Amino acid sequence: MQVVVFNLGNEQFAVETSKIQTITDVMKVTRVPKAPAHIRGLINLRGSILSLLDINLLLGLDNSESNKTEAENIIILKVNDEQIGISVDQVHEVLDVEEKSIQKFNDDKNQAYIKGILNFSDRVVTVIDIDKLLTN
Repeated sequence: MQVVVFNLGNEQFAVETSKIQTITDVMKVTRVPKAPAHIRGLINLRGSILSLLDINLLLGLDNSESNKTEAENIIILKVNDEQIGISVDQVHEVLDVEEKSIQKFNDDKNQAYIKGILNFSDRVVTVIDIDKLLTN
């Protein structure tokens, strides 16, 4: 399976490429008044209006820069037949990994969206089940 690795602050996360529609650079984010905190706003992707989510808040990470009006990179995902954007600090790489190389995470109900971790010699990458994260 292939995964896209991206940075959120000093941590690295990965999502399966089968869930990703496209990756784009910085674009203008239009704020939505009274929207939940995890919704950064709306983006216009080639004429389609999509919600842009702050994945830092969804993952419970500290994001002191969450008030930025422009994201560094935006990953467009297809979840439940709907396109959604997530803002990330930087898209790092695409990796081919074997399913068995993903170390399963403890069955903590609060973190059901974590599929497991990839343990490399120089870093640890958390693999996210994006469907579970966005439907909770």
